Amino acid sequence: MLEEVERWLNTRSWSAGDRPVQHLLSAKRATGQSVSVVLPALDEEATVGDIVTVIRRELMLRVPLVDEIVVVDSGSGDRTAEVAAAAGARVEHRDAILQRIPALPGKGEVLWRSLLVTGGDIVCFVDADLREFSADFVSGIVGPLLTDPDVHLVKAMYDRPLGTAPGQGGRVTELMARPLLNMHWPRLAGFVQPLGGEYAARRSLLERLPFPVGYGVELGMLVDALHLVGLDALAQVDVGVRVHRHQDGRALGRMAAAIYRTAQLRLARGHLVRPTLTQFERGVDGFEPRTYTVDTEERPPMTEIAEYAARRVA
Repeated sequence: MLEEVERWLNTRSWSAGDRPVQHLLSAKRATGQSVSVVLPALDEEATVGDIVTVIRRELMLRVPLVDEIVVVDSGSGDRTAEVAAAAGARVEHRDAILQRIPALPGKGEVLWRSLLVTGGDIVCFVDADLREFSADFVSGIVGPLLTDPDVHLVKAMYDRPLGTAPGQGGRVTELMARPLLNMHWPRLAGFVQPLGGEYAARRSLLERLPFPVGYGVELGMLVDALHLVGLDALAQVDVGVRVHRHQDGRALGRMAAAIYRTAQLRLARGHLVRPTLTQFERGVDGFEPRTYTVDTEERPPMTEIAEYAARRVA
C-alpha cells in the first residue's frame, strides 16, 4: 500500500461513534448547512418504510439533523411509493424529473436526477434494501462533512455478511472493483467498501461529476472525485454491519461488467468494441445463452443542465 494511503487511513477513516449526534447538530447550526437524504428505490416495499421511519424518528424528530428525506422511485411494480410516503418521505418518480431527457434504467440515473429534486448542501444516498437499519448509517457519513470543511465525500464502511458467513458479502467488490482500484487507482485502495451504496457528499462536488447511469456509478464517482478534489477530501466511516438482499451470480456478473466498462472509460476514454455480456442458464435442452447490454451511458455534470442552473438562480 502506498505511504500516502496508509497516512490517509489514519487521518480520514473514522467510526460513527467518533462524532456524537449532538456534536453534529451544533456543527450544523454553526455552519448553516442543510442535509438531504435520498433513497433510490425499485420494488423495495419490504424495507423502504422501515428505513424512512428510522431516519425520520431519529434524525428529524428527535434531533433536527436531516432536513428532507426523498425516495426516488424508478418504476416500482409494488407498493414502494405508497409505503415510503406513509412513512414520511417525499416520493419523487424518476420519469417525472427532467422530462425533456428520457430516463434510462439504472441506479446512477436515479441518483443523478435526485439532484434536481433535493435542496440540501449535503446529499446523503442510502440504498432502500437495507435490513436492521440504524440511523448511524446517515449520521455517521454526514458527520465529517458537517464538521470538517476540507472533506467533500464520505463513504460508509461496514461488514457485509453473506447469510451466516461474516465478511463474505461484497463479491463484486472483491472480484472486480478492488483489483481495478489497486492496479489503476492505488490511491483509492484504502476504501473498505468502494461500491457501497451509502455515502454522502457536498452538493458542490456532486453537481460537477458525471454520473454513469448504471451500477458503475459508485466506482466512477470515487475515481472522478479523486481527480477533482484529491484524496484528502475523501473519507470513510465505520457504521457496523450492513444487512441487505443479495443478488444472484448472474446479476453480479452484469454489475461487474458495468463497473469494468466505467473503469475502462476512465482509463482511456476508449472504445468498447462489444458492450454486451453473455451469460448462461441451464434450460430444458442444456445451457442457453442470455445476452445483456452493458451500461455505457453517462449523464453530464448537473451544472451543464439548464434546468438545474435556472433553479439555482431562482
